[in-house]
Amino acid sequence: MPLSAILPDLSPWRSTRDFRLLWVQGLVTTFGSFMALVALPLQIKELTDSPVAVGAMGAVELVPLIVFGLYGGALADAVDRRRVILLTEAGLGLLAAVLLVNALLPEPMLWPLYVVAAGVSALAGLQRPALDSLMARIVPHDQLTAAAALNSLRWNVGAIAAPSLAGIVVAYAGHASAYGVTAVCFVLSVALCTRLSPAPAAHDAEKPSLKGLAEGARYAWSRPVLLGTYAIDMAAMFFAFPNTIFPFLADDLDAEWALGLMYAAGAVGSLVFSLTSGWTSRVRRHGLLVVFGAAGWGLAITAAGWFSNVWVVLVCLAFAGAGDMASGLGRSTIWNQTIPDELRGRLAGIEVLSYSVGPQLGQVRAGTAAGWTGTRPAIWSGGLACLASVGILTAVLPKLVSYDATTDPDARRRRERDEERAAARDDSGTAPVRTAS
Repeated sequence: MPLSAILPDLSPWRSTRDFRLLWVQGLVTTFGSFMALVALPLQIKELTDSPVAVGAMGAVELVPLIVFGLYGGALADAVDRRRVILLTEAGLGLLAAVLLVNALLPEPMLWPLYVVAAGVSALAGLQRPALDSLMARIVPHDQLTAAAALNSLRWNVGAIAAPSLAGIVVAYAGHASAYGVTAVCFVLSVALCTRLSPAPAAHDAEKPSLKGLAEGARYAWSRPVLLGTYAIDMAAMFFAFPNTIFPFLADDLDAEWALGLMYAAGAVGSLVFSLTSGWTSRVRRHGLLVVFGAAGWGLAITAAGWFSNVWVVLVCLAFAGAGDMASGLGRSTIWNQTIPDELRGRLAGIEVLSYSVGPQLGQVRAGTAAGWTGTRPAIWSGGLACLASVGILTAVLPKLVSYDATTDPDARRRRERDEERAAARDDSGTAPVRTAS
């Protein structure tokens, strides 16, 4: 097999200027965000010396994420998506500035850290649907899987390199320096976002409302393929997301030194998968990619809880990350191939819930199970439950397994709309921005 068939497909990068801008902007934002992600809980720990106080950050983030994620989905269908991304990036930059000012005080205060954490969660909830729904508009239909792989590659590079750099910055230069880097990154990100092409809503788009949200929910409920992607992702994360008990796993394996490697192993596996993802551009049965990826995740987590050799455990966690990446590529492609543009924002809001609430609840499940059964049984039993749930959902929602991008009616309609827009651009001799159907 030639090397070009394995390496990532760079077609979206070559063909779409807005994709290149978003890719670079996302890389800059990832580095800035991870700086704050590492510095913020460490600062709370230094101020309180309380694990409960650190854990409370997750509680203040959950409700804003749910509420503003749903509202952000409706907003993305009603206004210019570029404007939503630009304004939320600017807001995140201002929150980074608040953290910087607080860190420079002679005695930094605790309460602003929680307020900023909630604010970041709210702005991320508002932004993510606009960002996700914009991808299907700027990337050609047949390049959506490649675009998802390149975005995953970008995120994994940041997820591995940025926390390591953030730890060094915090250790040697302090929290204020880390927040300063975060603020600078968001300034650069805003500058890149201003160069994006406008992405206006349809001329007859309705204002954000509960009725509009209900319309999006009804559409998702009427599509078994979409339901399958949401359900499998939530089940996999709920039953088999053990990150919160990694410190206890490291103790059980007498390998406290490996804790950081445990957190990084999944991202390493995802990165390796992304770097060898060229073949995924030729996949048409994306439902199978979702199912096998989630099953691979569950199997690898089961093995990670079962084996007692720390190096074997790390390899298992890396395989789990690769499985999650495969499932994620399948989900992203199905969403972008089948959802009408006029509903894309609202469905993206539902997607935010499906892949963010699952890990949050999964951490609660893992911690509770570890208290009852011990750390390693909590991990391998969760992996087995993930495998069982994937099997049950596959049986209940067979259309997910049979999904084929070349024959699915929703994918075919979406492809035809993209082809019509491409023909219109060629006939006019210009390159107008894609508008809602």
